[in-house]
Amino acid sequence: MSGITRYPSFNVLDEKDAWDDHTQQIVTSRNQSIDKYQFLSEREAEILRSICSLLVDDSSPDALAFVISHIDKTLYSSPGEGQRKVGVPAASELIRQGLKAMEQSSQHMYSISFAELETVKQKNMLKDISEVKAEPSAIWNRVPQKALFEKLMRLTVESYCSHPQVWSDIGYAGPAYPRGYVRTQLGQLDPWEAKTENEA
Repeated sequence: MSGITRYPSFNVLDEKDAWDDHTQQIVTSRNQSIDKYQFLSEREAEILRSICSLLVDDSSPDALAFVISHIDKTLYSSPGEGQRKVGVPAASELIRQGLKAMEQSSQHMYSISFAELETVKQKNMLKDISEVKAEPSAIWNRVPQKALFEKLMRLTVESYCSHPQVWSDIGYAGPAYPRGYVRTQLGQLDPWEAKTENEA
């Protein structure tokens, strides 16, 4: 997201008292910062933060902190993957290999860390990875680039779209349970749902 919202004064957490205790705990925990990563190194987290920011077009510190934390926990716990192509390593290995390759490529071509590159150069590298064109080949020949890009995108989007700040920005008022919807006709909103304030 670019920072533009049609709901500038809406805060989904104002609705939290209408949720059950379990939902409150889950959603509010997404605003909590972590002191230490379980899987990622600090450098890996820094690189990943730059990547995720570009993938969702958002540099919000709170949302990105949760995204990185979510990815870190996912890679640390190594949950089973329902589907993985032959020759593609497990997510934890794939991401670690990919971050290493991106850093090596950046150092090789620009003598600077990926996290410190100009945005346009970061975008170009991500585009090349998505198209399986990343260079130099000596660095990338053992990294399945398309699988890496797709995994980064999936992990980023699934966590980003579950952050309460993002819910507020898009006007999502959180789970309807247990209060439920009353006004169900097209164009109708319940009192607790977000109302458009700005036309984008």
